Amino acid sequence: MKILSSSLETTIDLGKKLGSICEPGDVICLAGDLGAGKTTMVQAIAAGAGVDHKEYVNSPTFAILHEHHGRIPIYHMDFFRLGSSDDVVELGLEDYFYGDGLTLIEWFERAGDLIPESVLVIELNYMDELTREISLYSDSPGWRKRIDDFENLVGRG
Repeated sequence: MKILSSSLETTIDLGKKLGSICEPGDVICLAGDLGAGKTTMVQAIAAGAGVDHKEYVNSPTFAILHEHHGRIPIYHMDFFRLGSSDDVVELGLEDYFYGDGLTLIEWFERAGDLIPESVLVIELNYMDELTREISLYSDSPGWRKRIDDFENLVGRG
């Protein structure tokens, strides 16, 4: 599924709607260049998953992991500073991939084969200052069904 977002508000709305359909145990991996909007999408997904608007969701670039509380626990990870999957293992982060919360991972590629197969990947491509092409894809039948449902939800506005 590809969506062209021409404003920050549209991207945030999409993220909130996506967060509203997330379930315990979900893993969402975010891809895109620096400045493409990965953290903005995480913030919106967290809001849609029930994180209080007073709780600031920021990128855990230096902390690697931030935990937030919504209708389900949210584990926001940023692997930008990690060198390889060995770092993920050493820090014990892969345990979160199979937990009872929603795991959101920026720069997931650095975890290599540790990433579960049943993930949703959101790729954000910078088109211009306001426009992003947002692609959602997964090999998981469960996610593919929810992507279809999400497409209907987005279509309803």
